[in-house]
Formats: sequence, structure tokens, C-alpha cells
Amino acid sequence: MTAIELGRTEEAVPSTLFELSGVRRVYRTGGGEVAALDGIDLTIDTGEFLAVEGPSGSGKSTLLQLLGALDRPSSGSLLFDSWELSRLNDRAVTRVRCRDIGFVFQAFNLVPTLSAAENVEAAMVPLNGGRRSRRSRAAELLDRVGLANRAHHLPSRLSGGEQQRVAIARAMANEPRVILADEPTGNLDSTTAGEVVGVLRSLSVEQGVTVIVVTHAEEVARHAARRVGLRDGRVVGSVAAPGVEPAPAAGEAVTEVLDSYVADEPGEDPPRARRR
Repeated sequence: MTAIELGRTEEAVPSTLFELSGVRRVYRTGGGEVAALDGIDLTIDTGEFLAVEGPSGSGKSTLLQLLGALDRPSSGSLLFDSWELSRLNDRAVTRVRCRDIGFVFQAFNLVPTLSAAENVEAAMVPLNGGRRSRRSRAAELLDRVGLANRAHHLPSRLSGGEQQRVAIARAMANEPRVILADEPTGNLDSTTAGEVVGVLRSLSVEQGVTVIVVTHAEEVARHAARRVGLRDGRVVGSVAAPGVEPAPAAGEAVTEVLDSYVADEPGEDPPRARRR
């Protein structure tokens, strides 16, 4: 089924990429239930650089898992580009994670036996790209993060900042629309952290990628266009950072891959939630 058949056009694409309404995520324990998220209302725009802040146990990581389609809400609505993520089948969700979302972690999570270039290439294998195109794309991305001359080094021969920049290049391998970064500077010194934040911000400002960073670090959060505070699973504040230019919206239309993978059965229309 094509985008035209679904009546979806580039002009109809809303600027809001994520829209959360009354989102709760409840975990059952031996002592009862724990609400990691308790009624989250939040919108995130295309191309926005957003920092999510809060103390340990506030629900930051749980929110990131939901935004990354690694988990599903217990209740409430979570729309990604007007698609209700909780109603997509497993195949569709997997494709969303692979094509539309890139992840950056505090611990880098690079494969120690692969070079920097091979770590980036590995992210492209599930999409069945040719080996030559994968190599070219990996070289381009490593050059973009300033590591062209380190492409053939193993992670053990890279500094912490260099490893995190490889991780960012890997996250960008499949041209995602969203980068989700979980404490990306937690293992770095302040100077190196600033370099990594600069790379993330450039993805938002220059390329229109939505960047969502979970962080405890003030020096990271102050570079975001907007800062959202969480406490006890609830949003306690959302403030546009003064002096930070808002990122431009991405020019790409909605992700075409969903047109082929949202239906449980061939010919079934996707469970798209209409925006009010």
C-alpha cells in the first residue's frame, strides 16, 4: 500500500513527531504496582533538541524506552508521526526501531572486536544494503563526526569521546528521524562531553533530526532548545532554553516503510490514529 493510497502527502505531515497523552507505565511487583510513568502529556516536534531531566527513579529511562518503541504504555496514547505505536504489530515496531530511531548509550556499547567503521556498518546489515554502500556510508558518517582517520581502529584504541562519536555515527547509519541518547556524556570529562553535545546539536540544527537526551548534566541540558523535568513519573516543567535557536523541521516526508509493515494481515489498513 502506498502513501498515495493512504491519502498521506508531505503537505499533510504535522510538525509534531511525538504526542503523548495520559501515558502511564505500570510495573507489577511482589508488593503491588509501581507507576514508573503516571499520566505523561508531552509533545515533541520534528527537529527539536530536547533534554529530559530528573532525579534517579523519576521515569526518564522508562520514557526513553517508550519513545524508542522498546516498550509499550500500560495506558494512554503515544503517537509517533500520528501512528499509535501501541497498535502496531511487532514487525512494524521492529522496522520503526531499525529505520526511524537511533540509540546512543552512556556505555557506548561498541562491539570490541570490530573497528569503528565495522561498528557503523553493522547497524546497516538488517536493511540488506550492499557491502560497498555500507562501507561508503560508514566512511561518510565517521568523517562527519571527525573520525575519518580513526575508522580502522578498534574501540580499545579510541578515547571515550571518540567511542561515543562512533556510537553517534552508528546511530545515524540508517538515516533515522530520531536520536535517543541516554546519559551520553556520563562517562566523559567536561571537555569531551562538550564535543559530543556539539555533534548531537548539529544533527538537530543542521539536519533536522529530532534529538532527545536524558541527562543529569547541566552542561548538557543547557544546550537543548527545550528542557523537560520529570519527577515521580510526571512532567513537572517544560521550558524553552533562552538563547538557543529552535531547530528547523526536517524536510523529509513520513517514513515510507510504515506503509508496508503496519498491517497484521495483507490488505489490512494500518491502525492509524487520527489527529484532532
